[in-house]
Amino acid sequence: MSLGLFDLNGRRALITGSSQGIGLALAKGLAAAGAELVLNGRDEEKLAKAAGSFDGRVHILPFDATDHEAARRAVDAFEADKGAIDILVNNAGMQFRTPLEDFPADAFERLLRTNISSVFNVGQAVARHMIKRGAGKIINIASVQTALARPSIAPYTATKGAVGNLTKGMATDWAKYGLQCNAIAPGYFDTPLNAALVADADFSAWLEKRTPAGRWGQVEELVGACIFLASDASSFVNGHVLYVDGGITASL
Repeated sequence: MSLGLFDLNGRRALITGSSQGIGLALAKGLAAAGAELVLNGRDEEKLAKAAGSFDGRVHILPFDATDHEAARRAVDAFEADKGAIDILVNNAGMQFRTPLEDFPADAFERLLRTNISSVFNVGQAVARHMIKRGAGKIINIASVQTALARPSIAPYTATKGAVGNLTKGMATDWAKYGLQCNAIAPGYFDTPLNAALVADADFSAWLEKRTPAGRWGQVEELVGACIFLASDASSFVNGHVLYVDGGITASL
């Protein structure tokens, strides 16, 4: 087997929510494998700052992934002006923690829009172009909560379960057109989204005992899975949810 299977030179990757955290880490990993980048988020200033950390060719494409028409217009305009988006990483997401009996309805709706609708919106917009070309890679960012639940995040768990099943649906509909649609399900990673948990000594102690690897994950440890799913190495992998979680879903 040649390592050329993992070479992303000549490919262009759009990563949603890529101004920080997991999205930015994955963007850096894809760039190191040779991909040209398209960074996305709602804050153009943050995107420009993130883009400045790259040496290679990088574009910024600010739009709200929760807005179906905005996503479609942005993707269509980019494809017409700059060229093909070969790889899509649907990373945009949010968290909100409170007991389910007290969970605000507006927070529930924001979770649905940010964690599920964005995957549909951007996935559909990009896939329509990939289908015409007969090739494409879509990688959705799921979660350990795709399979498991914890107190105070039931709606988040519901959204990530939906991401896992939407990934399977994408593969079922689009594999015949030459697309591979898969998901990465991170366990507990040290990210801005988890900053409060990382700072909570009791939670960190619980997590270290609960996770066979005995520690928090570092975002760079998601890069290998992303490169695999974005490259020719995964040409017959479709509808799969790849857990990168230090073994937490394998252990009671």
